[in-house]
Amino acid sequence: MSAPQPYTELLAAIPVCRREMTILGGTTAYWEYGPSDSGTTVIAVHGFRGEHHGLEPVVAHLPGVRVVSPDLPGFGETPPLPGVVHDLTTYVRWLRTFADAVAPGSVVLGHSFGSIVVSAAVADGMTTPSVILVNPIGAPALEGPRGILTRLAIFYYAAGARLPKRLGAALLRNRAIVRVMSVSMAKTKDPALRAFIHDQHDTYFSRFADRDVLRDAFLASVSHDVSQFADLIEQPTLLIAAERDDITPIEAERRLAKKFPDAELVEIPAVGHLIHYETPAVAAEAIRRFLAQPDASRPR
Repeated sequence: MSAPQPYTELLAAIPVCRREMTILGGTTAYWEYGPSDSGTTVIAVHGFRGEHHGLEPVVAHLPGVRVVSPDLPGFGETPPLPGVVHDLTTYVRWLRTFADAVAPGSVVLGHSFGSIVVSAAVADGMTTPSVILVNPIGAPALEGPRGILTRLAIFYYAAGARLPKRLGAALLRNRAIVRVMSVSMAKTKDPALRAFIHDQHDTYFSRFADRDVLRDAFLASVSHDVSQFADLIEQPTLLIAAERDDITPIEAERRLAKKFPDAELVEIPAVGHLIHYETPAVAAEAIRRFLAQPDASRPR
């Protein structure tokens, strides 16, 4: 039985519509939340192995804001793009094309791996008035406090790609390994919230199309970080970082903020890489304050 969603009532009050569009020869599934006539639209890009559901707790705390939330190619309900390697270049091209087609000139938000895709796209010339990065990957993954675990993850995804197809897929979708990942990231002591987080990962963390897409996206996630693109992003930028993030330590996030020409850093205590699950209300409040600034929503 699924664990109860702590934000059900808030989310139920927000209108939502599922849509599809052909982007780069493939079908992109995306969801529109909030009023269609809102003065502010945010394109929200989820993290590695995730999908649009992961950002819904934050969306639930943003009534009145139109949020466009796609599933990345190869994840959730969006199939892989035909005939390409799903590296960072492909995801940047996809995001720029998607934004131009669905919501040109919108604010753009990225969580975790999505922060890399968003940063690279904006540095590449994506039109947006401002940028929001939640749990940004602010330094090379191998330099994080759990660099050894990152190396183990590299071995894990490599093994999944090299084993016979059926065995490789079973390894990558193994529920015990998914649970270990979930337990290692969750910091809350609230048993109900922990149950919800584990249920979310059990339900959605293995909804990738195939092991090749997963391998490509993982390599992109550990081969790049936001610091590579920060000085090229002139737009006002909000960084929402966690003081207990095991992937990018808070000291690295503070250094990252100084690399942007115009950035604000919000630090959330007692939470790790799951801000979107554990402290969505705090993140949403920071987002609302940021969007209320004139420069944050003015088209560029």
